[in-house]
Amino acid sequence: MSKEPKEVMVHDDYAHEPVPDSARRGLLSMSMVMLGFTFFAASMWTGGTLGMGFRVFPDLLIVVLFGNLILGIYGGFLGFAAAKTNLSTHVLARYAFGVNGSKIPSFMLAFTQIGWFGVGVAMFAYPINKFTGISVWPLIIIGGALMTATVVIGFKAIEWISKIAVPAIIILGIMSVTRAITTMGGVKPLLDVQPESSMTLAVGVALAVGSFISGATLTPDFVRFSKTKKIGVSATIIGFTFGNSLMFMFGAIGAISTGMSDISEVLAAQGLLGAGIALLALNIWTTNDNALYASGLGLANITGLKRKHLTIAAGVIGTIFAIFLYNNFVGWLNFLSVSLPPIGGIIISDFYLRRKKIYPLASEHKFVSVNWASIIAWALAIGVSVISPKTGFFSIAPLNAILSAIFFYYMLDMLMNGNKVVEAIAEQSN
Repeated sequence: MSKEPKEVMVHDDYAHEPVPDSARRGLLSMSMVMLGFTFFAASMWTGGTLGMGFRVFPDLLIVVLFGNLILGIYGGFLGFAAAKTNLSTHVLARYAFGVNGSKIPSFMLAFTQIGWFGVGVAMFAYPINKFTGISVWPLIIIGGALMTATVVIGFKAIEWISKIAVPAIIILGIMSVTRAITTMGGVKPLLDVQPESSMTLAVGVALAVGSFISGATLTPDFVRFSKTKKIGVSATIIGFTFGNSLMFMFGAIGAISTGMSDISEVLAAQGLLGAGIALLALNIWTTNDNALYASGLGLANITGLKRKHLTIAAGVIGTIFAIFLYNNFVGWLNFLSVSLPPIGGIIISDFYLRRKKIYPLASEHKFVSVNWASIIAWALAIGVSVISPKTGFFSIAPLNAILSAIFFYYMLDMLMNGNKVVEAIAEQSN
């Protein structure tokens, strides 16, 4: 291989091809990256919202663990596919959606990750504003620019920042929980607090799942760097089931003790804003890096342009709309919980059920332009999610969307494409 193409591939972080053996990581590195992804202040905010609606035990604990178990299993299936193929979410989507059809989910995922980036930039700026009095907009611009600059470097920068941020946010969370328990006079008074507002278990689980369903769908963008399938799945489960649950509980306990769900307001009320501001900012930074990195990969799949240039453009857009996104956070989660889960469900159905975990090499495979089976299945799964009942066993809309997408895609692809997939598998096996 000539020097120039190799440099382009490395700099573009393998946006369109498998990650080579030399660039793959072990369990510790991958776990740090996935924990850095899920250790997000917005998850503490969601936990605060849940804490205002449920008693800590057993209701809140059930909601948090069940919601993040769904995310862990969902992300684990996608993580296995990514670790086996070493391909990003968007390249994996080409097999199920077609090369042009995949641009639709890539746009949705990139759009939502730009939104998450904007939320994170605002959450970075507001606590600093409260503590220092510096105007919010200069902080947003500076924060957005610095975060964007690190993402331009690529996965290596995300890895190193995560190794610093993960221990930092654990320290901050322990400080907040300790202060909450002390303020309330012990653990028992905390457990005895009655929620100020009522929330059904289904709504709580949907909120928990919706808070990071876009991130779970993008698991392959990071887990593709895993050395083995076992490492990929393990790091994913550690990140979502353990990491996200921890963030929810940190946020919930702080909210219960202060009566506020906004994490910056909680820290200020606890007298921790000064000590915790650097740790909080670092934590937001690493998750925002992941979000912007994923959006760059999605835009690269849509346009074919360099990830670096698209990352800069995405960072600018997210920064400009940061305050709007911050003020519409819960509505954003409701939108995500309906539209994104079917994307991962369709990839899972295609990889495990239709392709039997065998994908032809992307560089040699002749992709269809649009696989209409996936588009129709996506629309039907969104419909199932929208009409999900408010109560009962089938009331968790994101889970309904994932399962229905798996079913609809399998049936429609069998009906519309027949043995084409089987023939492709046989060709690859030979």
